[in-house]
Amino acid sequence: MTRIGLLSDTHAYWDEKYLEYFEPCDEIWHAGDIGSLEVAEKLAVFRPFRAVYGNIDGQEIRKLYPQINRFTVDGAEVLIKHIGGYPGKYDPSIIGSLMTRPPKLFISGHSHILKVKYDKTLDMLHINPGAAGMSGFHKVRTLVRFVINQGAFQDLEVIELADK
Repeated sequence: MTRIGLLSDTHAYWDEKYLEYFEPCDEIWHAGDIGSLEVAEKLAVFRPFRAVYGNIDGQEIRKLYPQINRFTVDGAEVLIKHIGGYPGKYDPSIIGSLMTRPPKLFISGHSHILKVKYDKTLDMLHINPGAAGMSGFHKVRTLVRFVINQGAFQDLEVIELADK
């Protein structure tokens, strides 16, 4: 069993609540637009950290984190890409990878819209954790926590942070 804390689109904004809500997590994943090395470093010191870079991220972050991160945790293959779309409207840059070899979980960010949707066609869960930072049009900042247990996803929680 692996407990995951998931966020995206921090845009260099730091909130101590990230650590508070991710305290019970075994790993933290960031779906891009980290915005600053400082945010990534604080999360990486706190827990094992996996991330991808987003469209606003500079060279410092792009040197450390890939555009696409594909890995397996507790029996579930995961693919993270910042700009990825969602079931029924995947981004052209990732649709080939998803169709050829769908992971069990596809995570994307970018839209600042929280979305958890199951893709029946690909037998794949999609999560966009919304935006945890202050920049953007979103009204509420969000994080997601969930558990991976022998390839199954359980106990998914959406956490709303203070309004912008």
